[in-house]
Amino acid sequence: MRTMAMLVIGSMVGAGVFALPQQFAASTGAAGAVLAWTIAGTGTLMLALVFQMLALRRPDLDAGVYTYAKAGFGEYLGFFSAFGYWASACVGNVTYWVLIASTLGGWIPALGAGDTPMTVLVASAGLWASFAVVRRGVQQAAAVNRVVTVAKLVPIVVFVLIAVFAFDPQVFADNWTGPAGAGSLLDQVRGTMLATVFVFLGVEGASTYSRHARRRKDVGRATMLGFASVFALFASVTMVSYGILPLKELAALREPSMGGVLEALVGSWGGTLVAVGLIISVLGAYLAWTLMAAEVLLVAARDGDMPAFLGRTDARDAPVPALLLTTVLAQAVLLLTLASQDAFTFAFGLTGSLVLVPYLLAAAYAVRLVVRRETFAPDERRTGPLLVSLLALVHTTWLLWAGGLTYLLVGFVVYAPATVLFVMARREQGRRWFSPRERVLLAASVTGAVVGVVALVAGWVTL
Repeated sequence: MRTMAMLVIGSMVGAGVFALPQQFAASTGAAGAVLAWTIAGTGTLMLALVFQMLALRRPDLDAGVYTYAKAGFGEYLGFFSAFGYWASACVGNVTYWVLIASTLGGWIPALGAGDTPMTVLVASAGLWASFAVVRRGVQQAAAVNRVVTVAKLVPIVVFVLIAVFAFDPQVFADNWTGPAGAGSLLDQVRGTMLATVFVFLGVEGASTYSRHARRRKDVGRATMLGFASVFALFASVTMVSYGILPLKELAALREPSMGGVLEALVGSWGGTLVAVGLIISVLGAYLAWTLMAAEVLLVAARDGDMPAFLGRTDARDAPVPALLLTTVLAQAVLLLTLASQDAFTFAFGLTGSLVLVPYLLAAAYAVRLVVRRETFAPDERRTGPLLVSLLALVHTTWLLWAGGLTYLLVGFVVYAPATVLFVMARREQGRRWFSPRERVLLAASVTGAVVGVVALVAGWVTL
């Protein structure tokens, strides 16, 4: 159970936490941050409870996020869930490398803000070095992840402790309202939602690795332990920052903004400490997310929903073809950041948007499970599970809306072409490509992709 809990914490405590002060301050004041974390924490708790419930009630389903969607809504939506989860991990990994390059850009001008050709070169080397480590096997990579997780927590805890003692109630009060022109409190909260999705990615990590669990109850325990630990850290990092610097200064900080806050308190060594922590964080989070992304491809391929070559492992139980495809996609997205106006923000938002579809389908499956009394005894009470499942479904639906039209359309552009992999799998099995119901879903995804492309070309949305 400890190994699975460390995988959850390791995947959730990524580079995104080091960017929270600026990401929140650019959208909202302390009041909006309190409301945002209340909503995000409650909603993510419901989602974590959903994964816990599904792990216990459907122990036959492995790699939870993908298999729950398939069991509830068919192979095509299950495929989309697997692909979306995998793609979000790849885009998220690019975000990590962009942020670490931005950090080093303070000392190496050629790296800029993480969006220069030199950044792509350095990050590419990191991508393939990580591939070489991960392909040595899941157990070896998990052992490295445990060490890295402990190491990267140190600067975060130091930051929170120092900031708590330096906290100025008057500065916090001055920062209570949002920045000028930020709109209503609801608008401010909406502006932070994809940030909370990004930093909570990984709450389902134990479900994804359920095939490695010795006991099914360990999956649920690891999920709840991971959520509780990182929620306390994330909320603390955000809220104490509002009591250190004026809102305008927080919003203008260079990423990683946690370093700027700590440097304002203790001097240059504070920024250096955070920079080192971020580098370690990237290594750990990238490792954990690469493992989880490849695991989803592996299980999907073995279930016949991805091409068969993605289901192969070597003598060390490492899914090398899936790992290779994961690294290739991350490399492609990394190259695309050169054409983006703000590489970090775009990758940050797209990651959250892509993963919401798998989360939404998992929550919807939980609702269906309860309503249909599947796995429930005739006299077993369902009020609690139904309420939790409905709240998780409402939360993920609202997050899709809060994320905005841009990421929704770009998400369609990413999802629709992926159907080629689904067709390849069906051809290998000698099956009809699409059922009548699946054709309707195909038409909807292609229509969304066409609208997305037109919007990009016409300039209605921008990267």
